[in-house]
Formats: sequence, C-alpha cells, structure tokens
Amino acid sequence: MKPPPSNSVILGIDPGLATTGWGVIDKTPASLRLLAYGAIETPAKQDLPLRLLHIQSELYRLIETYRPGIVAIEELYFAKFAVSIASTAQARGAILLTVAQKGLDLVEYNPRAVKVALTGFGSAAKEQMQSMVQRYFGLKELPRPDDAADALAIALCHAQTNQVLVGAAPCGRPQSNLPQLAVISGRHGGLPLRKL
Repeated sequence: MKPPPSNSVILGIDPGLATTGWGVIDKTPASLRLLAYGAIETPAKQDLPLRLLHIQSELYRLIETYRPGIVAIEELYFAKFAVSIASTAQARGAILLTVAQKGLDLVEYNPRAVKVALTGFGSAAKEQMQSMVQRYFGLKELPRPDDAADALAIALCHAQTNQVLVGAAPCGRPQSNLPQLAVISGRHGGLPLRKL
C-alpha cells in the first residue's frame, strides 16, 4: 500500500503544451528542500490528443512518485500570443483534470505574484527569477529547462506565501488571493528566508 499524500510536499507546475515544467519541494516547519525538478516534453508533430495524454500520464507518474499534498500552478497569462494561450490552456486542462482525478488540493498564482514572492519585484526578469531559485536551493547551475525553473519558483512561491498547507483550497475551487506580503526572520542555505 502506498503512503497517503504528504501535506509538506508541494508540486509546482508551469503548464505548456510543448514543455510543462515541474518542481517538487518539501516544506516542513524546520526546513524547505528541493526534491526534484524537470520537464514533460511533447513533440510538435504528434497529434494533440496524444500530446495531452502524454502530459497526463507523466504528471500522474510524478504524483505517484512524490505524493504531493498540494499542486501549485501558474494562472493562464493573457499577455501571450493567442496561439500560445490556446495550447497552454489545453495542456492546463489535462493537468487540472489529472489533479482533480487524484483528489489533490490546487492553488494558482499569477506570474507577477510569483515574481514578488521570490524577488520582491513584480516585473523581475526571467533571469532574476532563475538566479533566485538557483541561490535559494544552492544549485551549482541554473535549473534547466526554463520551464522547470519557473515551476520551482511557483512551488517556492506557495511555500513562502501560504502559512498553512493543511486545509488549502480543495480542487475545483482554486485559491488565488493569498495573504499579503510579510517578511519574517530566518535563514535557509545562507540566504535570507522571506515568508511572503
């Protein structure tokens, strides 16, 4: 028998049809550690239903492997091109369906909220975000691909902005309005720990 999902494990997802980034972190009262990160990639020449099925099956495998208690996902961002929005929305649909089927809690964050949580600046460049993720987890190199770095940033944003992981919004009722920014004292990996 498999253990139940762990409320301390957060799966961050940056949805995309070609590349869906993912990152898994474990937040306990005493620590925050990186478990794994990567990307689910689908070939552009493959039929859409097969691409979505691949995203769904790989996400299902990740959930079975890491047993997250909550999934944090990037909200759909409408400043992108229409074609990009449509493909991202389709991938996002496969992701949301998988999360619902697994009965996991879900939270959503807009890109600006993630940037503020990590850098304190809502217009931070992608390179700044990647650098913060790298430094926060003490990685020797920037996490690659970029989508995986973004997914780690989303998971880290949730860990820093949501004080209580137990009792998060049930799947089907995404929680977008989280507590206002607050700085606490502490350190992790030699960097100031900021709870937002």
